[in-house]
Amino acid sequence: MLSEELRNKYQLVIGLEVHAQLLTESKMFAADANEYGQSPNTLISVITLGHPGTLPKVNKKAVEFAIRMGLACNSEITRHNIFSRKNYFYPDLPKGYQITQDKGPICVGGVVPIQLADGTERVIQLNRVHMEEDAGKSIHLAGETDTLVDYNRAGTPLVEIVTEPDLRTPEEAYAFLAEIKKLVKYLDICDGNMEEGSLRCDANVSVMLKGATEYGKKVEVKNMNSFRNVARAIEHEHERIIGLLEAGIEVISETRTFDANTGITASMRTKEDLNDYRYFPEPDLSPVVISEEWLQSVKTSMPALPRELYHKFMDVYGLPAYDAAFLTESKEIALWFDTLCAKTNNYKAASNWMMGPVKSHLNDEGLDIREYPIQPEALADLIALVDEGKVSFSTASQKIYPELFKAAGETSLAIAQRLNLIQESDADSLKPIVESVLAENAAKVKEYRSGKKGLMGMFMGEVMKKSKGKADPKVATQILTELLEN
Repeated sequence: MLSEELRNKYQLVIGLEVHAQLLTESKMFAADANEYGQSPNTLISVITLGHPGTLPKVNKKAVEFAIRMGLACNSEITRHNIFSRKNYFYPDLPKGYQITQDKGPICVGGVVPIQLADGTERVIQLNRVHMEEDAGKSIHLAGETDTLVDYNRAGTPLVEIVTEPDLRTPEEAYAFLAEIKKLVKYLDICDGNMEEGSLRCDANVSVMLKGATEYGKKVEVKNMNSFRNVARAIEHEHERIIGLLEAGIEVISETRTFDANTGITASMRTKEDLNDYRYFPEPDLSPVVISEEWLQSVKTSMPALPRELYHKFMDVYGLPAYDAAFLTESKEIALWFDTLCAKTNNYKAASNWMMGPVKSHLNDEGLDIREYPIQPEALADLIALVDEGKVSFSTASQKIYPELFKAAGETSLAIAQRLNLIQESDADSLKPIVESVLAENAAKVKEYRSGKKGLMGMFMGEVMKKSKGKADPKVATQILTELLEN
């Protein structure tokens, strides 16, 4: 572990490259199905494999998805797009080159606001978002000397989101990835599953002296399959590079791989040894021109984004930041809650139900909110029942709420009436019950009046027993207070 003195001597500099597989039905330049988990080498064609005489064709939906990402990040959208060939030879690259965008990315610049655990907010600058196709996958089975290659993934549409060297801590990198995952899911362009490889991240890490104006030599870390592992790999490189600098050893610009089991990185290849990719314009593809009409059409179809809903929940619904953050973590939860708020004016109660009983049910049953059997209207009716003083929250959550899962079309009020749960709020009806409780506990009344105010809870418990749980706590407390104090 590095000392705080050494840590404070250097500035960590991080840039991220995030690949997001797009949720199109077909591949980037071929009609092959774009699916995960199929048998190896079953989602391929002569176009994907680059057979002589075949011609690629651009997937319009993939271009639209890239535009969505750029709009969400306030990037400048390039109107005249050309593709290039990135030439390198590797077993999982069937054509011997990858079709990508080199000099002219579809999205230029842009920003991604992030929020750290302590509430600190930062705006991360993007360099670009560009389109390309994925490579296949090399499979190294334990105990086998041969490497197997599955080309199903080859040709899958990708957007690569490249930041400026703008991040300064592993925590910021984690928060950035979490925000990107949220964004692509809200935009419906990627499922964000790092375990399945549909969201992948490479980290460029360097260190420079505090106050320096020139960045240090960077290393690129690959093969990280979770946000936590990205943060761990960055922290490891942070310490390793400082250790080299302090020992007077030159930092080598190289590509390194991360071992999640050991938490350390290992060299794969040096950057200096890489062959030039020999980019040149893809001769088989015409430029993709994004017209004003097409761009406006995509803008019009843009969904509400997480930051928009986060601020709406605080500014319009008056929720605390914690509630807003929880409710916007998932697009489906956010939209369900927004629909609920159209049915009730008690937004904080709605939030409490979402973060309490609803969340517990979804977790216990392993359900997504889209599989939740109760409709927003039904939950709004239950909230209204509590607001009107007809039942307490505990009665609503413990007795009526469970009935909603099995009551076909039965309203909360009907359930409360059927189970005889309607709260007694009439003071004239409750006063005799309270008087009876006080008469039966005369000794305790004397103790209360002599200063033992904590007995109020006991009196309330007895009132609830006598009323069979139907006494309105507010009204009962008011009557108890008046009779005990006078």
